[in-house]
Amino acid sequence: MSLTLNRIKVVSEVAELVPILRAVDSEVKSAVFKEVTTNWQTAKQIEDKYGAAGLDALRFFEKMKLVETKWQTGAGSAPEKAYHAFYSSFHINATAPVQEISDVLHVAMMADADYDGIEKGIFEMVGSEGKFSGDVADALKVTQTMLKALVKRSPRLDFRGHRIIRFED
Repeated sequence: MSLTLNRIKVVSEVAELVPILRAVDSEVKSAVFKEVTTNWQTAKQIEDKYGAAGLDALRFFEKMKLVETKWQTGAGSAPEKAYHAFYSSFHINATAPVQEISDVLHVAMMADADYDGIEKGIFEMVGSEGKFSGDVADALKVTQTMLKALVKRSPRLDFRGHRIIRFED
């Protein structure tokens, strides 16, 4: 018997839009997201079909908590991690000043080359111990909303309370 859960992701903070928008910002991410929405897929299956970009997409989805994982075994094979979309739908109910929405959309749509430089700077700034988000925002001269959007976009950074840390698998 297979039980399908109907989970809804409620988005109430504008910075939370970034992972949703970035989940489908390339053909590979979009295709991989569709695959894990319909069926459980192993990393090997995704890599065989989409290459390294497919694995990067899975890592991004896992960091953004857009997929759930389980270990599955085949006949005579070692256990493999499989991925499936965690949510069946999104409910977006966020109100924000125009400047905050502008910041979030700017970050979500920023060219990869521009974003990569900013992400690298934050990654180096937080170091292995992490850093208080207010200090990072001050150093970058950005709003808290923009900083949240920048971190939400990154597969290498995450929030733990009010600290920004390097994301570990």
